[in-house]
Amino acid sequence: MLNQISKNIYIMPHNHNTDRPLLGLIVGSDYSIVVDSGNSPKHAKEFLKEVKKLNISPLKYLIITHWHWDHIFGIKEMKLSSISSKATQNILMKMKEFSWDDFNLDNRVKQGEEIEFCSENIKKEMDSNFRATFKSSTTDICFYNKLEINLGSLVCIVEKIGGSHSSDSTIIYVKDDKVMFMGDCMSEDYYSGPLNYEYTKFEAMIRKIKKYDTNLYLESHKESQKRDDFWNNINHINTIGKDVGDNTDFDLCIEKYKQKYKLEPDNQVINLIKSFIYGNLKKIK
Repeated sequence: MLNQISKNIYIMPHNHNTDRPLLGLIVGSDYSIVVDSGNSPKHAKEFLKEVKKLNISPLKYLIITHWHWDHIFGIKEMKLSSISSKATQNILMKMKEFSWDDFNLDNRVKQGEEIEFCSENIKKEMDSNFRATFKSSTTDICFYNKLEINLGSLVCIVEKIGGSHSSDSTIIYVKDDKVMFMGDCMSEDYYSGPLNYEYTKFEAMIRKIKKYDTNLYLESHKESQKRDDFWNNINHINTIGKDVGDNTDFDLCIEKYKQKYKLEPDNQVINLIKSFIYGNLKKIK
């Protein structure tokens, strides 16, 4: 099912059962574009089936927010001209050679090239017989830092903003609707040990996001957030990261927090402190 969230934008909501991300549809007067391709050909087909029910301009482009499997496995099924950053395209070129059967998937988990969470959801989303011959795809068109796409009645700005989750993370901003598709850029790094944020990457990323006059923020695996809620949360994360600084001593960071705010840290604060500490430890390994 597609939900219309603004004049020109529809979304298929995320689904945690097999880690399906939100998929987006941006409708212009001349043509329309899709944001992310889904975590399987089946996911992409279900999205396209819903799009056909709408009386809109034809689909033309597919934009990929970053390289992770759940955003790219439906590229071929979309049958659109696909766009990504050059950084994303480079990784997708390597992934084209991967096999996704149980043996190879399990082996990459053992080698630390894949994480168990992704492996489990790939197996749930696509059965073993299908994965025995499945190959992922790369993108047709790439950009380095920023791209503008004119859909006729509106313009989309596509910008690679990086961050801890994935260095190729890309946002799509629709000025007329004041809506931003964010992919997973606000999330921690899942692939390098315990969940972690690197403060310098986080701070640089939010400075780029702040340039855009946005009323609604769309993260791939979370509910949409309005401006005030989004920035209250982000400013909170940023403050914790700034407080942690370069420290790697958990007890010291907790004590500093207690002294500064005159209260006991809750579980969210404790987990954020740990994330920034793990980010610091990762940098010095």
